[in-house]
Amino acid sequence: MTDAQIPLTVCFQDDALVVVDKPCGMLVHRSGIDAHETTFLLQTLRDQLNQPLFPVHRLDKATSGLVIFALSSDVARTLSQAFERSEVTKTYQAFVRGHTPQSLHIDHALRDEVDRKGRKIKNGATREAVTELRTLASWTVPEPVDRYPEARYSHVQLQPITGRYRQLRRHVKHISHPILGDVRYGKGTHNRFIEERLGIRRLWLHARQVTFRHPLTDEALSISSAVPADFRKMTAWLESVSLG
Repeated sequence: MTDAQIPLTVCFQDDALVVVDKPCGMLVHRSGIDAHETTFLLQTLRDQLNQPLFPVHRLDKATSGLVIFALSSDVARTLSQAFERSEVTKTYQAFVRGHTPQSLHIDHALRDEVDRKGRKIKNGATREAVTELRTLASWTVPEPVDRYPEARYSHVQLQPITGRYRQLRRHVKHISHPILGDVRYGKGTHNRFIEERLGIRRLWLHARQVTFRHPLTDEALSISSAVPADFRKMTAWLESVSLG
């Protein structure tokens, strides 16, 4: 059975919207940047549920986790406006290089790299960008990676207060703690080390929880996804080899 045939995990569904757990490596919908791709979350979920879906927001192809779809254009409009007003709280988990502070408020403006349709641009506007970081665990691995005799890694929770393009990946790079597996903003030596030890190649970033008010009932919703199996494997490996 191929990945495209494995049913997607639906974490919430009612008559207005559906929240699905997107696998790592799957595009949300068609994009000119990845024109060669043939499998998309939107079409796969539409076929699985056998009903029309309306995109509300995006999640990077390499990032796994929760994505919201509306079941009507009116609900999609309401949810999109909630995102624009920063009324939707998204919480991510990631594995990053280095030992991160227990908590950190990252306030670092980011230049636009794409337009509203996702097309790459040059000399984009610089906009305010804010992320809250909290450290869940840190480890020291007694193996030489890069130019040091040991490697340090952390498991962090990231909460974007603003919604800039690739904000989390760019912000943790800015504080010198890039996400593991990030081929654009990370460091190849550490990415290869983790891939060789675990046999897993991915961006170690997962959208774990989303909190918002229901567009029709105004009920407060907080929806979570399960911890991915590869995240559990990473934690178990780090705990087994760490100096403590």
